[in-house]
Amino acid sequence: MKKTLVSALTTALVVGAASTTFAAANPFSDVPADHWAYDAVSQLAADGVIEGYGDATFKGNRNITRYEMAQMVAKAMAKNTSGVDKALVDKLAAEFAAELNNLGVRVANLERNADMVKWNGKLEYTAVRTNVEDLNEDMDGKNSKNNLKFRLEPSAEVNNHWHVNARLDADTNAKTDTGADGNVKLKRIWAQGDYKNFQVKLGKFASMNNDSFADTDFSGAEVSFGKNVKGIIGAGRLKLSNTAAANGHGVAQNAGHDWADGYYVGGGVTGMNRTASYQYVGVEGKVSKLFGGLYYHRLSSESFKTNKYTKDADKDNFNLIAVKAAYRFNKNVAVNGFYANNRNADYFNKAASLEVDYKGAQRENRGTWGAWLAYRHLGAWGMVASTYDVIQPNEKGWELGANYTFVKNVVGTLRYGDVKMLDDNGNGNNSKGKRFFGRVEFFF
Repeated sequence: MKKTLVSALTTALVVGAASTTFAAANPFSDVPADHWAYDAVSQLAADGVIEGYGDATFKGNRNITRYEMAQMVAKAMAKNTSGVDKALVDKLAAEFAAELNNLGVRVANLERNADMVKWNGKLEYTAVRTNVEDLNEDMDGKNSKNNLKFRLEPSAEVNNHWHVNARLDADTNAKTDTGADGNVKLKRIWAQGDYKNFQVKLGKFASMNNDSFADTDFSGAEVSFGKNVKGIIGAGRLKLSNTAAANGHGVAQNAGHDWADGYYVGGGVTGMNRTASYQYVGVEGKVSKLFGGLYYHRLSSESFKTNKYTKDADKDNFNLIAVKAAYRFNKNVAVNGFYANNRNADYFNKAASLEVDYKGAQRENRGTWGAWLAYRHLGAWGMVASTYDVIQPNEKGWELGANYTFVKNVVGTLRYGDVKMLDDNGNGNNSKGKRFFGRVEFFF
């Protein structure tokens, strides 16, 4: 009797434990249709790492189970992937660790927990030298700067859809050995929700068109929707001191003049420590090798009323309309450009860039390299904030550049600019110079 009772209890405990284990890691539960794993597996399939069901599909639109997903991940783990593909495989392995364990593929629990918070970043050293010619007497000469920047970019997973992201920067002047102590700044912090064909950002983050004429951080919200054709809407506030209008005297600024101190900013704006109300909307799309977009940016601030370059002295807004396009001829050659116009400014109101790219350094692949040739015309009032290093706001000129990956995650960049300052009519005046730019980046 005792043996029978013990046996029954033992059986119940084993079955109960097995049932609990099975419920905690049910290999037959579906992966939700909007789960990030589908995009990851699709990318790995495109790269030839994962073969799916043999016909490179998910069998139509049917959701696949976590067990089936784990089977594909297990096959990918058996291959020697590298770079971006390896990062995707590692992330998938952490997500489906329980199912992989059921298959006999061991993934430590620590890996899954560690995947919840990621720390990326870089250390960069930048050297810039400007040779100034034919300027006014107090602006003539040469100047240079050397800067070290340490950047951390943590990302924490909230759930399958939401992440919290941040950017922290610390800068130091390598010439004077100043700026590092207590100079760590929280540049960005935002929550991001990624859904199928839909994305939400809340907090402080980079604005739309941050890769060209609006490279600034602002506090607010952004919603984007669509895939091949995407709509983008954003609203919030930004500091005027971060705009191109506050830093619009390129060569002269580098020659020792601080144009952002409020007495002669971008041609007459004062009070640049103020903030501006900021809204934008855009639509962009991609068809085969062609990309195009139409955008509108609006800033409002009392400071604009004091600017002598705006058309109406009583207007407190700044309206920018822009178009952007890119075309890839083949895997090596591409061209991109933009044109922007400020409808409320009489001077320095246009900005444009045209760039031809050949290849490009890939930080994960040693020996890869790229080169480009560009012409840029950057009126300070025709931009929100410039992203360019050699041709700066209120300048125009040619830029020649190249980059190279010395070893994995170590990339060097060289740029040369033949620079002319713009006059009030947007033409080059007698002020000109040559600018040399060098940077080495260590990514981690």
